[in-house]
Amino acid sequence: MGGVNTVNGMTGIIMLVLWALAFGAAAFALIHALRQRSDAFTAVDKLTKPIWSGILAVALLLLLLSFGSLGLLAFISIIATGIYLADVRPKVDEVQRGPRW
Repeated sequence: MGGVNTVNGMTGIIMLVLWALAFGAAAFALIHALRQRSDAFTAVDKLTKPIWSGILAVALLLLLLSFGSLGLLAFISIIATGIYLADVRPKVDEVQRGPRW
């Protein structure tokens, strides 16, 4: 029986670490969105800054509500954060700084 408790304990730790990474990414994305100019979002044909800020704030709230677990609400938050970080953030950064080369 000790082996089962060890596995359950490790699973809990892994889930908590994954939740913490998701929370950190959502917090980073929200802070990034809040610090950008409003016209940068519309310049790259993305949703407006208030909409993205709201989406990311709700994602952060949903992660807080699902503390330590990765249920459906956490996955919705992770997907929203991932879309912002992979699609919106690079384009907003590029339009504000210009090309990197």
